[in-house]
Amino acid sequence: MRDILTLVPKPSHFAGSEWGAVRKPQASARVALAFPDLYEVGMSYLGQAILYEAVNRRPELAAERVYAPSREAAEVLRHKGAPLCTLETDTPLADCDMLAFHLTHELCYTNVLFMLDLAGLPLLSSQRDAAMPLVAAGGGCAFNPEPLAPFIDIAVLGDGEDILPDILLAVRDSRARGEDRRTLLLSLSRLPGVYVPSFFEPAPGGGVRPLVPGYDHVEKALVPDLDAAVFPANRPVSFGQAVHDRLAVEIARGCTRGCRFCHAGMIYRPVRERSLATIASLVDAGLAATGFEELSFLSLSTGDFSALESLFCQFAAKCRREQVAISLPSLRAGTLSDSMLAIMAGIRRTGATVAPEAATQRLRDVINKGISEQDILSHAGRLFARGWQQVKLYFMIGLPTETRADVQGIFELCHRVLALAPPGTKRLQVTAAVSPFVPKPHTPFQWERQDSREETAEKLAFLRSLFSTNKKLTMRWHDPAMSRLEGVFSRGDRNLAPAVLRAYRAGALFCDWADHFKPSLWDDAFAAEGIDSDAYLAARDPDAPLPWDHLHTGVSTAFLKLERRRSRQGHVTPDCRFGDCSGCGVCSFEGRRCGLPSQAHLDIRPRLNRESLELPAVPQPDTPSEDDLTRKAGHYRVWYAKLGPAAFLSQLELQSVFERSLRRAGVAPTFSAGFHPLPLLSFGWALPVGVESRAEWFAVFLRTPLSPDAFARLLAPALPEGLILSHVEELPMGRKVSQPEAEEFFLRIREPHAQAALDAIRAFAAQAHFPFLRVTKKGTKSEDIRPILETIEPLSPDTVRLVFSWREKYISPLKLVRAVCPDTPPEAIGLVKTQQIFGGLRPPNPPAGG
Repeated sequence: MRDILTLVPKPSHFAGSEWGAVRKPQASARVALAFPDLYEVGMSYLGQAILYEAVNRRPELAAERVYAPSREAAEVLRHKGAPLCTLETDTPLADCDMLAFHLTHELCYTNVLFMLDLAGLPLLSSQRDAAMPLVAAGGGCAFNPEPLAPFIDIAVLGDGEDILPDILLAVRDSRARGEDRRTLLLSLSRLPGVYVPSFFEPAPGGGVRPLVPGYDHVEKALVPDLDAAVFPANRPVSFGQAVHDRLAVEIARGCTRGCRFCHAGMIYRPVRERSLATIASLVDAGLAATGFEELSFLSLSTGDFSALESLFCQFAAKCRREQVAISLPSLRAGTLSDSMLAIMAGIRRTGATVAPEAATQRLRDVINKGISEQDILSHAGRLFARGWQQVKLYFMIGLPTETRADVQGIFELCHRVLALAPPGTKRLQVTAAVSPFVPKPHTPFQWERQDSREETAEKLAFLRSLFSTNKKLTMRWHDPAMSRLEGVFSRGDRNLAPAVLRAYRAGALFCDWADHFKPSLWDDAFAAEGIDSDAYLAARDPDAPLPWDHLHTGVSTAFLKLERRRSRQGHVTPDCRFGDCSGCGVCSFEGRRCGLPSQAHLDIRPRLNRESLELPAVPQPDTPSEDDLTRKAGHYRVWYAKLGPAAFLSQLELQSVFERSLRRAGVAPTFSAGFHPLPLLSFGWALPVGVESRAEWFAVFLRTPLSPDAFARLLAPALPEGLILSHVEELPMGRKVSQPEAEEFFLRIREPHAQAALDAIRAFAAQAHFPFLRVTKKGTKSEDIRPILETIEPLSPDTVRLVFSWREKYISPLKLVRAVCPDTPPEAIGLVKTQQIFGGLRPPNPPAGG
């Protein structure tokens, strides 16, 4: 794929040269961690980073990354006959030992087939032989992978960081012994968490039956102590803006809050917190290695972390000093103290969200949410008091026992939140994000029905009419057709697999993206395969078998049924982490009967930093003055080369790269003032994506003065591959950085196109005028570009020296070359900037770099 980077959109997403990328070309076994969505989504997924670290810690093993290419990039791959490859070593997926797909949601299933297809592999597991990679799936959806069963070889249930390296070693050794695929699968079936779908078949009544004696169910794999588990300090850092572009540190895994709709809250029990000391070391190492400007503490219920106040305040001063924002996702109302809110308000504010899920207390008790309306209003009021102007509340519609009053309550609760804002609040907005309820397997609501299309449409229309009465109240909603499809596959069985295949072949891809999702493709696929999709949304008999009964989370079916009955009675089940055992069945300590019998020897228990939830007790740190961040003590121009994979970084990406490079180097840049402070960086003319340069620069102010040599020594090793620092020059403090009047480039045309391109260039040089259509914000206009090329000097049959003059205007030099040589394929053009010229003078100490 490296040979076609000039042809694909966002080529930096395929270059594989990020900080933290690990390359092991000589590894004895290689797994491609395949995320079935775009790079910017997959690079946000912490699970992939954890597995990447777990495998690459083994010297003999290699984990590499691959993401679903966009439709446009896929067309380029197909047109050029190029297979989908890993990012790190450009290894075709078909040459890997294993492909491990992350199944984070049900709407990605066709993208799995998309990636297998682009790899040149058979889509059906039964058609792949032992010479082909083992295809695995993990993540939340692996606890019911039945709709994908014919396409995958194994699914991995539960915590993967310990088991994935063992699976890869088993694959390597099996291949070395020349074993067939079935022998390998029999061996893997003995490992905890490994589900082999081909060793089961559908049974009458909705369940499955085993085909291999002694292999009648699968237990999830469980890591009992996160302090002893693998976690990455360094990790690949996105060049393009990832959806969640930040240092994410998992502070806890599992949740026993007990929300009855919550799939993750049931399958990842028990609660296991990392110790404060371990988190501290991970944060310090992670910020130093990545240069991220935002820190996020992740867990299923971060607000229930037993030492949240200590955790937050432990890093507050450091983050304020270095302008690193702190975000705390997955918070329950009322879990942030006043001092924590004050600290967050003084750094870079992130979004403020509250998740009541249900708007009335009766319905919150049905779902076991465990918060009151007073909790919600108090939390929102304190946000407004600390300067937040926009608050988002998350709700579900279609929950079991829901009434019209519960739906109307969404508007009424939002209205009460709005009333808490101080008078005169600017840009005031309260947003309700509404999603249809989807029953999930392994939860107390796995037997419930899902609203029909008509019911969902009626409820949304009712809410829209209410919200339209107040401009400061906004309503957003999840596409009901997406939720419907999610519901079909969430509780689906193997009978859905032919529809997945048919929908993929009809073009159904990226189905969780609104601009790609086409419900009609799925309706047609279900109809063609004779599938009644509505039947999958109906209520289930609690005593009938389910397609996922053989996949064990450790939570007993008896507990799920008890919780379902309690929901009907409006009874709340307390969180067991700070109270009595709820009897879910997962834990093994103190003689409890563990629902994971093969792992009952492990000490499976809640692991907490505090025996009870920590009360606010830490005083708010002193706020540094704004002058600390805006002080200008030095002004510098940094000269560098931009070669190899770095040539595919856009100007926008470069700004983020250099901010993070300065952080990695431990250099303190000057920040702007205002609501969202940014480092004071300025750049030269934007270099087109795909064009190399030996003479680039950026200018920066520093808060602490450094000699140019000292600055260069700190920054050079902090730059990513292909950005090669040449030297640093000191600039006057007050003068605006000047732009070059001209730039020199070498143009090399690859054969067999060199002669035709050279003829076109000579014809251009012979003309007095050359019109060029330029697209601007005001429309398309014609400009004469002949005066811009002031020097055209052929140096060899395939190389030309060009000097572009920017005295009148700047136009992308790559666009100019393509205008002069319109018949030359883009991949045949090699353009390298060699010099920048200021007032007729070249820069001092011309930079090196090739």
